[in-house]
Amino acid sequence: MKFYSIFSFAFCALMSLSCKSKETEAVTPTQPNIIYIMSDDHTTQGIGAYGSRLASLNPTPTIDRIAKEGVMLENVFCTNSICTPSRASILTGQYGQVNGVVDLSGRLSKEDQHLPREMGVLGYQTAMIGKWHLKHAPEAFDYYNVLPGQGDYFNPTLYSREGGEPTEFRFEEDLVRTVNATKYDGHSTDVITDIALDWLKNKRDKNKPFFLMQHYKAPHDFFEFAPRYKDYLEDSNIPEPESLWDNKNNGSVGTRGYNNSLLDTIGSSIGHRNVIRNMGMHMEIDPSIPDPEYKRLAYQEYLKRYLRCVKGVDDNVKRLFDYLEAEGLMNNTIIIYTGDQGFMLGEHDYIDKRWMYEESMRMPFLVRYPKTIKAGSKVDAIINNTDFAPTIIGMAGGDTPEYMQGSSFKDIIETGAEPEGWKQETYYRYWMHMAHKHNNPGHFGIRTKDYKLIFFYGRDYNTERNTEAQEWAHNPESMSDFETPPAWEFYDLRNDPKEMDNRYGDENYADIVADLKVRLKNLRTEVKEDDSKYPQIAEVVEEYWDK
Repeated sequence: MKFYSIFSFAFCALMSLSCKSKETEAVTPTQPNIIYIMSDDHTTQGIGAYGSRLASLNPTPTIDRIAKEGVMLENVFCTNSICTPSRASILTGQYGQVNGVVDLSGRLSKEDQHLPREMGVLGYQTAMIGKWHLKHAPEAFDYYNVLPGQGDYFNPTLYSREGGEPTEFRFEEDLVRTVNATKYDGHSTDVITDIALDWLKNKRDKNKPFFLMQHYKAPHDFFEFAPRYKDYLEDSNIPEPESLWDNKNNGSVGTRGYNNSLLDTIGSSIGHRNVIRNMGMHMEIDPSIPDPEYKRLAYQEYLKRYLRCVKGVDDNVKRLFDYLEAEGLMNNTIIIYTGDQGFMLGEHDYIDKRWMYEESMRMPFLVRYPKTIKAGSKVDAIINNTDFAPTIIGMAGGDTPEYMQGSSFKDIIETGAEPEGWKQETYYRYWMHMAHKHNNPGHFGIRTKDYKLIFFYGRDYNTERNTEAQEWAHNPESMSDFETPPAWEFYDLRNDPKEMDNRYGDENYADIVADLKVRLKNLRTEVKEDDSKYPQIAEVVEEYWDK
């Protein structure tokens, strides 16, 4: 009897271990989990790891941890520095001319939401939480809970597949939909994290690997931070960029006008320079105060509000990390942190994005996955946001679909080496000529590791556009259909990394510029950009190509 009891106990214990082993296998998928965190307008200057003038303020200790324990990519660029087109390129692996999203009116249907669909084929459970901004619902995801349009900073409403109250939203003039909406209490950054943690804890299938896209609204304008950060940096003097006060030889007649006639019109400013839109207006600085004091007050308030939003994001990323560590998921989860484009924080006396200049075009991109990525590594390969989807698919064990124009850089971040044939340049195109009172001219260009060539063609692709966004504050008769002067700009990034000296027309660079024009023309063909639909642009390109 005693022998039977011992045998029975041993047998039960063995069976228990066996069952526990099977249970562990079930809840720990062999494929890595993937969390893609993206903050709206979070530029490299606002991340400590990138070593900008703001790094000493230590705004992002948690995000910096990703760089410390993983890889930091130094040459990642968007193909169009504006929210909706950038997000479309990330989701499709395609340039705007192919996916059809070239401006803020663009939309992405379920059939074109390629990344979540491909991840589902690979066995992943997919979720999209936070800012979506692509008009149609993210139906290709298994779960979604997203802001309608831009969304609110405080007490935001989000909509999902199920639950909530049927609510009608106008996503575009011709797109009105009824969605299942729920209003949440609190600041949007906290709310988005709350929803993500609830999905991770209670809603996902723990027998599957997960792919979570967690997108914050912050630090998008108008930089409404959670009240708990009101004293953060209050007594600090935020370092200023040199070009805030002296833009030297940056720009051209395409950005300044003939004889500087458009300096008060093109490119929203920090101080009084731009009479249509400047940050002092948004920061409620007394307009009777003259520059330079007005500009200085506007800059300090702007940066403090921006960095308070960033601090809120960083603290919420820590909440996510705390959960992953408590659940033992941290080291089997690929963590990606990025922004949807760069952002101008006073450089060249500009705010917002849209420009092909570095601070706007460059995207932060950090990845942590200790199983395959060396801690503290850096990569300077040229990458753009059409490459994100192929890379995520590659890290999940899949192959890049033929319809995607981007390429996987999985091997680059794991080895630090560029494979033979890897791209040595990237293409950029901003379509929204003189829109939203930021008044940035339409332009395109090429960026290599050493040089940048930009062509400001100065025409709207949409000849039927007639919106408030294109109003002029002064002398509208001086512009013909809001056209701005065509012009080329060339920057030697090795010797002029802050783009303070446009050397286009300098005979010392003639051969380099000629080569870049050949490469740019080839790139435009490669990414399937054809301005034949827009003869008003094609004519300018042809006329000024060799000027």
